[in-house]
Amino acid sequence: MLEFLRQPWPWYLAGPLIGLMVPVLLLIGNKSFGISSSLRHICAACLPSRIPFFRYDWKNEVWNLFLVAGILFGGLIAAQWLASPQPVQVNEKLVTELAAYGITDYHNMVPVELFNWSSLLSLKGLILMAGGGFLVGFGTRYAGGCTSGHSIMGLSTLQLPSLVATLCFMTGGFIVANWVLPFILKL
Repeated sequence: MLEFLRQPWPWYLAGPLIGLMVPVLLLIGNKSFGISSSLRHICAACLPSRIPFFRYDWKNEVWNLFLVAGILFGGLIAAQWLASPQPVQVNEKLVTELAAYGITDYHNMVPVELFNWSSLLSLKGLILMAGGGFLVGFGTRYAGGCTSGHSIMGLSTLQLPSLVATLCFMTGGFIVANWVLPFILKL
């Protein structure tokens, strides 16, 4: 069983498990799902203010905070006891392409050449980490939710705004991965 948990799960197993979240949430009466909304709940709970965006009964959504805590602790448990000592398997074409940018270490989940404290002080690192983080946060707020909320819950409940948001997420990801990221990696 431990060996099964240590390997990447195939799409035909992981996908349906994620998809089963939708009927479970609908059966218990929740109409929303997403990770980004938990940040709003944390702010509403911890920052008593007069900001209208944070003035609501966040206790009705406390289940979302438990979900995020479970994701955090599950990730920590997986990293500590279930992580494979083998390097991350990367497609050979991608290995060749990334080698041209000086990225060759695949022993961590993210390339060490890009994501470390010293690279944060470089222009490339600042753009990738701080700029990327800002754009993710801004996009999540602007779209009214994150990819998990729109693409999993919103699409399955046939919400047109979620379809538009998911199409924009996918289009933006394609543009950044194919045209913007190679430009940044050359810096």
